[in-house]
Amino acid sequence: MSEQLQAEFRTKLQSSNICMLPSFHHTLPTGSECGDFVALDVGGSTFRIALVHLTGKNSTRDGMEIKRMKSFVIDKPIRDLKGKSFFEWMAARIEEVIGSAQSDAAPLSMAMSWSFPIEQTSTRSGSLLTMGKGFCATHGVEGQDIYELLMDACRQRNLQVQLQAIINDSSATLLSQAYRDPSTRLSLILGTGMNSAIYLPVSALAQEKYGSRPESWHACAKDVLVNTELSMFGKDVLPASRWDHYLNATHAMPDFQPLEHRVSGRYLGELVRLVLIEAIETADLFSGMMPAKLQEPYSLDTGTIAVFESDSSSTLSVAACAFASAHPLPAGRTPSSKDLHFIRQVSRLVSGRAAALVATAVHALWSLQHSLVTSPSVTNSQLADPTQVRATVACNGTVMEKYPGFRSRCQGYLDELAMISGQSRGAISIEMALESSVFGAAVAAASESEA
Repeated sequence: MSEQLQAEFRTKLQSSNICMLPSFHHTLPTGSECGDFVALDVGGSTFRIALVHLTGKNSTRDGMEIKRMKSFVIDKPIRDLKGKSFFEWMAARIEEVIGSAQSDAAPLSMAMSWSFPIEQTSTRSGSLLTMGKGFCATHGVEGQDIYELLMDACRQRNLQVQLQAIINDSSATLLSQAYRDPSTRLSLILGTGMNSAIYLPVSALAQEKYGSRPESWHACAKDVLVNTELSMFGKDVLPASRWDHYLNATHAMPDFQPLEHRVSGRYLGELVRLVLIEAIETADLFSGMMPAKLQEPYSLDTGTIAVFESDSSSTLSVAACAFASAHPLPAGRTPSSKDLHFIRQVSRLVSGRAAALVATAVHALWSLQHSLVTSPSVTNSQLADPTQVRATVACNGTVMEKYPGFRSRCQGYLDELAMISGQSRGAISIEMALESSVFGAAVAAASESEA
């Protein structure tokens, strides 16, 4: 499967406009970048603002420290803000965190992790596209430069900030870990959804992928940070059960994200739910009694099946309580011990397969990168170090961070794949990059400030 995914990656590096997308970032951090930076993390439900202090990787706390951070809920009234009003709301929140400054004060470098589509036109600018997720912010300003929209709002409040970079969360995760560890070569986000970023030689992507970038960019860039949109791969590669086929056929966007449908937090619980419904109907699970809510699509939360895997008691009492709370059986009946152990076994199978598929996709990306940077045609690459065998994968997301045993199972499969590829166990190492959205944004701002 890894070899087949690599072939698919190579095809999309040449021909796709929805995945394997090159950013404008073309250097890895050195780890010596220093200073104070404002980091913005704009998500679907939360806006976080942090003042980050970088002191260099040889100092305490890996050289990265959050001096101050505040989170703001993005609820429906905020999502309903139209056009410039949304960016004015952002600027008001930035002022709450950093305060106002004297007009002659040196502006603070600022970067933003933006979890929505934009058509990026430089490291710090891009045309605003429809945001989705119920946001009205693009109303009347779609296609305008997000840099100018945010900076105009900040100037109205006399905020002494300068937006230096806009990045997505997978890029931020890679940058934050690369600042600490120069062996970092790719990132993986695995929570409700999934994605990955990877550094590749510029020559690995078709020239058409770069659009109309200035010659000055091409003159400087030997490598480029690529947003893989990894969730979209694997349609003709990944094995599919009848429950996978059903999930895909009933999905609003069938075949669009085949890998994500098998591995992310949104779908693990749903796959288990589909198995349980069949077992109730055909194999006497719960004595054939159907919990009413279990028939609702996506009603079995991945957090609930995680409890089954973390409950080490012989009675599975904690898991039983969690399941009964969300999905009580009719007439006050309770699941038998055999029922509960069946749920745990199904959960282990679904999450175990997911861990194997995630490891396979990561191995495929690493193998692709390794083959490209060791190619004789690649010169002056920051990545083309023949002594660099070990590669770190920077990770973030609730499944990797919180699902019981998921990360260790991924690492085990990666170790096996590395050894099959002729490398040593641990050649590809998964490392958690906590708070990567804010740290990565700060590193991006620092890198641009020094460029």
